[in-house]
Amino acid sequence: MNVTSDPVALNQWVPCTHLDAIKPGETLDTVIMGQKVRVTRQDTGAHSVCTLDDAGQPGQDLPVQEKFTLVMTTLGDNPRPLPLIPEFDEPDRRVANSGAVGVNTSPYRLIENFLDMAHFPFVHTDILGTTDESEVLSYKCEHRKDVDEVWATDCLFYQPAASASAGVQGAGQMTNYKYRVMSPFSVMLYKTCYDYPDRDDAIAVFIQPVGETELLAYMPMALIDDNLSNSELVSFQQTIFLQDRIILENQRPRLLSLAPNTEIPTKAD
Repeated sequence: MNVTSDPVALNQWVPCTHLDAIKPGETLDTVIMGQKVRVTRQDTGAHSVCTLDDAGQPGQDLPVQEKFTLVMTTLGDNPRPLPLIPEFDEPDRRVANSGAVGVNTSPYRLIENFLDMAHFPFVHTDILGTTDESEVLSYKCEHRKDVDEVWATDCLFYQPAASASAGVQGAGQMTNYKYRVMSPFSVMLYKTCYDYPDRDDAIAVFIQPVGETELLAYMPMALIDDNLSNSELVSFQQTIFLQDRIILENQRPRLLSLAPNTEIPTKAD
């Protein structure tokens, strides 16, 4: 039974696994918004997804799109289009998936944390920030109505090790971020590439909402890096994400508060 009847939530494309998680001929059972689903990888390599009833029997076939290293599906009858992320199709980029990380929190808490720069010096100390330079400078924010997305641009922050390559070379930099909220369950950032300052690395988070306070987070990346292996790039991102998970799982209440007298966001958020 679904956790929600909200058509906005149901009509989102969400991940249910990543493309190389299942061998041909095998299946994976998982949960999306309280609904049990089964992912099957056909002998051809393509994936199919169907709902499961309480007895574990297959039910309705669900739509499938294979994109951004992920198998995406939707529980809705009128899903909004998948976002366009051209960086994942650029041939010189290193496309990698950081796996699926389980987090016991609301999906919206994770989105909020991903968008917050103020925590960099205190949660990701000496990596994404330093307590000596903790100011969040002014930035721009806009609703791009043509794609129905929220963007924040000109987000500048000093980072001792903005990326895996920057950390290896031990050189800090003023990093320029662009944040992009693509849907209630998907968000991404563009940040200054260490070796190619005229281009941006692209990092996304797609959330599989298991329940109201339980999720799986997938972090596909399209990076420009001539130095490190994919495993080194993934290890760096997993280190950052696991630092965030500790904070997320200790936030109370677990659901994101919307009442103005309970949590008051500031410009730094």
